[in-house]
Amino acid sequence: MEYKKADIDIRAVDHNFVINFDFYLRSERKCANNSAVKYIKNFGKIIRICLASGWLEKDPFLNYKAKVKRVDRGFLSEEELQRIADKTLNDRLNQVKDIFLFSCFTGLAYADVSKLKRNEIVKELDGEMWIIKFA
Repeated sequence: MEYKKADIDIRAVDHNFVINFDFYLRSERKCANNSAVKYIKNFGKIIRICLASGWLEKDPFLNYKAKVKRVDRGFLSEEELQRIADKTLNDRLNQVKDIFLFSCFTGLAYADVSKLKRNEIVKELDGEMWIIKFA
């Protein structure tokens, strides 16, 4: 980016800044569309706080539209999951593998698995083990 500053006065942020930031993310930082849009949206949240606080008079995001592109993510087949499960690794990597497979079969994100408590895995009346998350 042309600014090469650790900090920029919020009043210097205008529509041109937003356009240049978008270009910087896509070109210099090599962000894919959805990553660039995520960063821009987070920046937009900060700008809305500034507008609400009276630190900015005009919304620099006026007439700026960023669209997330639908990404068709593939999935692992049963055979691929089985090959991963059958792989013998060292203790540390076996634990990583087990957590990954657990996430695949439960649909839980790693962040949720890492917070999972033993008392949240219960045997229900049907005899099956269930994950019961309490809010």
